[in-house]
Amino acid sequence: MSIKMEKFAGNPILKPLEANPWESMVVTNPSAWIDDQTGQVMLLYRAAGHDEKHMVYFGLAASDDGFHFTRLSTEPVFSPGAGWFDGGCVEDPRVTKIGDWYYLTYASRPFPPGQYWLMADNPCPPPQCPADFPLKYRDNLTTTSLAMTKDWREFYRAGPLTHPQLDDRDVYLFPGKINDKYYMIHRPMEWAGPEYGTEHPAMWIVASDDLLTWDYTQSKLLAKAEYDWEVKIGGNTPPMETEQGWLTIYHGKGEDGYYRLGALLLDKEDPTIVTHRTRDWFLEPSEDYETQGCYDEGGVVFPCGKIVKDGKLMVYYGAADKYVGVASCDFAEFMDYLLACPGQ
Repeated sequence: MSIKMEKFAGNPILKPLEANPWESMVVTNPSAWIDDQTGQVMLLYRAAGHDEKHMVYFGLAASDDGFHFTRLSTEPVFSPGAGWFDGGCVEDPRVTKIGDWYYLTYASRPFPPGQYWLMADNPCPPPQCPADFPLKYRDNLTTTSLAMTKDWREFYRAGPLTHPQLDDRDVYLFPGKINDKYYMIHRPMEWAGPEYGTEHPAMWIVASDDLLTWDYTQSKLLAKAEYDWEVKIGGNTPPMETEQGWLTIYHGKGEDGYYRLGALLLDKEDPTIVTHRTRDWFLEPSEDYETQGCYDEGGVVFPCGKIVKDGKLMVYYGAADKYVGVASCDFAEFMDYLLACPGQ
């Protein structure tokens, strides 16, 4: 038994827009949620233009049907903070709502990455820093930060969530406390090897009393690569509460360089326990817009959000680091398949 999602025939649903220089090259990796008041499907997406520094921003779009989206502004709704910890870029947003507030986790760097896909020919690499500078600045490490907003106009930039000496992304929060604790899923690149119980970077989970303070010595290995389609894995979408547990989607990067998607179901009372896990991928890159973009090692489907609308599980994903697509399937059938795959 397996399940595959159906890609929308009108994909990509968002593309780079030449009229807006800040999103003229890249529009990708969206978070998604349903607005409580309007019922609209909202996408907060990563965007970049053709500038050599490759500054990265967030844009906002809305849809009545979940397939046809309208941009809500000609300007970014969230930008790098000049001279701040996130002064170089803001990437891969994950949105969790707790009460009346939206909690945004996002990958960030102190300096713009430049056109990294050009490798040695990058025309604007990050600056060389003195040896006394913190490692985060010397290596332009990607850490994950937290911001809060009620209206997507005014934000509180709370600061970095993750350890300053780790490349730690694919980070997101649960929508509220579980047994009086907050929980966060993260993926530190450096935590691989015999001492970590995983050969390749994997998914970890940690609990805390405060959303900005996480004790990494208490972090637990949640899931690692298990199947032939995955080598390095990382979390993608903030957990969704179901009757059977917390549903989250993750990606596995295979030996062929392709990013494919699987799902985990976590115990409702103790989310450090994986109760069910898909054996096979349910979405993989196959179309030109998923294999031809800014990522040239294979193909990419990379979601940062999902919703359930009209009985359909809808996954919004970045394609080839350049476009936005959506794929869907019957939610009940998806859960039936997942529940037929007990965790190991």
